[in-house]
Formats: sequence, C-alpha cells, structure tokens
Amino acid sequence: MNIRKLMRAMMLEAPGQPLTPACIPTPRPGPGQVLVRVHACGVCRTDLHVADGELTRPKLPLILGHEIAGTVAGLGDGVTQFQIGDRIGVPWLGWTCGECRFCRRGQENLCERALFTGYTLDGGYADHTVADQRYCFRLPDGYDFAEAAPLLCAGLIGYRSYRMAGPNAQRLGIYGFGAAAHIIAQVAVQQGRQVYAFTRPGDTETQAFALRLGAVWAGDSTALPPEPLDAAIIFAPVGALVPAALRATAAGGVVVCGGIHMSDIPGFPYHLLWEERVIRSVANLTRQDGEELLAVTAQAGVRPSVQRFRLEQANEALERLRRGQITGAAVLTME
Repeated sequence: MNIRKLMRAMMLEAPGQPLTPACIPTPRPGPGQVLVRVHACGVCRTDLHVADGELTRPKLPLILGHEIAGTVAGLGDGVTQFQIGDRIGVPWLGWTCGECRFCRRGQENLCERALFTGYTLDGGYADHTVADQRYCFRLPDGYDFAEAAPLLCAGLIGYRSYRMAGPNAQRLGIYGFGAAAHIIAQVAVQQGRQVYAFTRPGDTETQAFALRLGAVWAGDSTALPPEPLDAAIIFAPVGALVPAALRATAAGGVVVCGGIHMSDIPGFPYHLLWEERVIRSVANLTRQDGEELLAVTAQAGVRPSVQRFRLEQANEALERLRRGQITGAAVLTME
C-alpha cells in the first residue's frame, strides 16, 4: 500500500486554543503497532475536556481523537492480530503496563501507567495514526466507518456505565442524551428495559429524538420521572445532576457517573442517599468491554446517528458539541 510521507492533521498546540491545521510526517508503526488509515474519527466530549484544559496532562502538541475507525495500512514488527486492509477500531485505552496492582487483578482500565489515545498518545484527527495492536478492535460488519466510530468510546463508556447500573435496572434514567446515551438506549430498549431520557430544560428536539429511539418518557433534567427509577446514568458533565438523579431513584437504586470530568457535586441531604442507594463512577474501559459492546450492538441492531464533518471542520464540530447542538454523535470524515 502506497503511504504518503506527509499527512493532514488538526493539532492542539495549547489548551484553550483552536486546533491548527498542519501537514506533518506520517507516523511509522513500531514493534507491535499498526499504522491505521483513518476513515472517520468521532468527536467526543472528552476531546472538549482536553482542548479546554479541564484534563490537565495532555501530550503537547497533540492530535485529539479516540474514536477511530479505519483500515490497517502498515504493520510493525511482530504484528500478528491484523493484516493490511483489515477494518479496525482504536479506542481511548491505548496501552497498559500489565504489571501494576490494577492490571494484575483485571482492572486494566485503572492502570497506574496507562496511555490514552488522543490525550497522552496522538489520536485520530488526522489521515493516519499508529496504535498498539493489542488495544485495537475488529469493526463489526454492517457499519460504515462514520457509524462505527462512536462505538469506540461513546458506545464503550456507555456500555460500561450500563453494566454498572446493574441487572435490576428495569427502569433506567439517562441524563444527558448525547452520543453515549443514544447508543446505549438502543441496547437497553432491545433488552426490554424502560428508558427515561433527561435533557437540558426545553430541549424538545432531543427529547423527541429519545422517544423515537424507544424511550418511554423524555423530559427536562429538572423534572422527576413519572415512576421512580431503578438506576440512572449521568453522561452530562454536570455535578448538580447527581442529587437530582438520587431524588429520582427508588430504594436500592444506583446512580452511575459516566464521564471522565464533571463539575462539582453540590451538597445534598442524607435522605437522598439513604435506603442503600449507590453513587459510583466509571473510568476508561477494558478490552473486554470493547469485545462485548461490539458484539451486543451488532446483535441488537444499534444504529448510531451521526453528523458528519470534514477533518478541517474539527473546530466547528467541537464548538457545536460544546453548545449542545449535536443530535447523536459528531464524526470527522477524512474523505
């Protein structure tokens, strides 16, 4: 395969600054790495947190993007899992040490030395990227690259959050009905659960979108649902939603905070937590999460709803995400 020496990329030079278009050398895969020709890359809220400086330890300059869907364009020494031309996905978790206490007990998502795509490793806002073969996934058939891209983080974190909600979550509330929510809501509905969607006050367009995907109720995040919830997942990075979700859950309910960053959680009376309610967070993902999610979405017939932008429109896509003007998921396409 003919690989150009130079590639296009959108670079983050410093937090709080717009991304800068650049023409830079195409990376070469090292031992155990694959070179990926990026066909599409999802635009995730975590990208906003990195770009805005809310996640404070990025590699700089940095190529954002960790929802990468593409094809294998080159192989480093020792690569055995993929061949040239394979459809491949690259997620947020890019490398773990395999040695720390978390890795040894099966919690690689909490690895003390983990590296993350689009944060401490260059990501997919570019024509090509390199990735460790061990942390990549084969993309399921039936999805084009733009549809597959959001599965690599919005889907994965949504799925991990969904599992953390527990097996008794027959009535499931979802606060913040964006990329992750619209994927996992389809899984929940297919599995026979009732989904209650909470949006920004007055966002009737997104509420209607949730109802079209099978939610039994959709309303403002300031409202109580018509029935107490068994569990709630909070995807919006708004700490004030934690006591709101507790207030909406029944005894024994679980509130899962599904984001990597959230504003401060305000104080709340103990009675909202009493009766064995639980608050928990979700961090990163494991490779097992990825394998399970991709199998589940294919089986459930999940169809990500995407708004496509050209690579050069990355700043526009980020700004529209910041303003809540994306229905479903935003995706950069390279062609």
